[in-house]
Amino acid sequence: MKTKIYRIHGRFTMGDETQVFTKELKSIDENDVREKIYSEFGSKHGINRNQINIKEIKEITADEVNDPLIKALL
Repeated sequence: MKTKIYRIHGRFTMGDETQVFTKELKSIDENDVREKIYSEFGSKHGINRNQINIKEIKEITADEVNDPLIKALL
């Protein structure tokens, strides 16, 4: 299967604060991206899935990538 590049916009709650995030990931489909976000933020920040609100998942081209780690993989 061919992987695609996705840009994810959302926010998560830690305590009383809400943090906005934008993340770029390579993945097979949007469901896989969603699971990776939940897993990564859960392990990194120790938060539950219901504290993560994904606003938008958008497929982007290689020219639109801003993340240097994703660029290195291309």
